[in-house]
Amino acid sequence: MEERIFEFKVEELEVGKRLDLFLKEKLPDLSRSRLQELIEASLVQVNERVVKPSYKIKLQDLIRIKVPTPQPLELKPKDVPFDIIYEDEHIAVINKPSGVVVHPAPGHQDDTLVHGLLKKLQNLSEIGGKIRPGIVHRLDKDTSGIMLIAKNNHSHRELVEAFKQKQIEKTYIAIVYKHLKPKQGRIETFIGRHPVHRKKMAVLKEGKLAITLYEVKEYLYKASLVLAKPITGRTHQLRVHFSHLGHPILGDPVYGGLKTDVPKPQRLMLHALRIKFLHPKTNLEMEFETPIPEDFKNYLTLLKK
Repeated sequence: MEERIFEFKVEELEVGKRLDLFLKEKLPDLSRSRLQELIEASLVQVNERVVKPSYKIKLQDLIRIKVPTPQPLELKPKDVPFDIIYEDEHIAVINKPSGVVVHPAPGHQDDTLVHGLLKKLQNLSEIGGKIRPGIVHRLDKDTSGIMLIAKNNHSHRELVEAFKQKQIEKTYIAIVYKHLKPKQGRIETFIGRHPVHRKKMAVLKEGKLAITLYEVKEYLYKASLVLAKPITGRTHQLRVHFSHLGHPILGDPVYGGLKTDVPKPQRLMLHALRIKFLHPKTNLEMEFETPIPEDFKNYLTLLKK
């Protein structure tokens, strides 16, 4: 594929949009993170000037973007632990263990899920860029459970849009601190980047809307076993929401889940249990569930005693 160059002129109805969001609408094949990388690399110019991704576009701005030729994946396939639950030529459904980082990032360059995907799957979508092939959504390092993987660009686009339209239903199981009441509820807040601790998220008035539905399945020793369905997909959403209620997920060192009056778990007690979606090619409804990991079950048994 050759280098591509695009030019756009801002029209009246587009004035005031962020540059990266404007380009995402114009170039849906490119992820927002990829567009931000191009902007930061000075490959996007507004009126022949380099600007930031957050630049608010103005009427008649001339925007020029250069998309370089994709480089071959530099990541080497490796044996990384995960199970394939389902696979066809378009998608794969996998079970990620706790402790595995999804894709390379500062501090985690090797032994990520992506390295393992390159080893076990023959094809992966390219839209996420060279360090995120196949990745349409992610789980935190210490969260275990089910993930959807795109094996081609068509599936990637369809799945990303389905997530955006809230058409993919995910169910998590968690153990939270103390007895959560009422037994069923809806958590609705705004979540954004913490103003001081930039690696954390927080409930903020100026954040993005975040909605979680939950149901308590069982009360345990100073804890609750909870099913949670995130309606939106904000970073760390479940961890932030339960912490906000005063019931942090046990084993969470960031959002207050390390409590001294309950047995200490080996890791974050959060597992992506189930996913329900329409197949991106056949449009057939599909649903998959992963078993609760042994370390999660052992801790659950301990709290029942």
